[in-house]
Amino acid sequence: MGSSFYIINSTAINQHLHILFNAGLVRRQRVGHETRFMLNSEPLIELRGWLSFFGPYWDKNLLALKEYI
Repeated sequence: MGSSFYIINSTAINQHLHILFNAGLVRRQRVGHETRFMLNSEPLIELRGWLSFFGPYWDKNLLALKEYI
């Protein structure tokens, strides 16, 4: 099993971090000339709760669809 490496430049990383920041998934903190990004786990915890509530519903319906098809 080989590993794949992707070369990504700092502009692409900054664009991804900006998107994650706007989505509320990361927080940023200025420290001198640096901007540090940290995971904001609150939205992910909320998502986990939503998925655990609706997951069984979707599992049941997707299984029914699979059997129907």
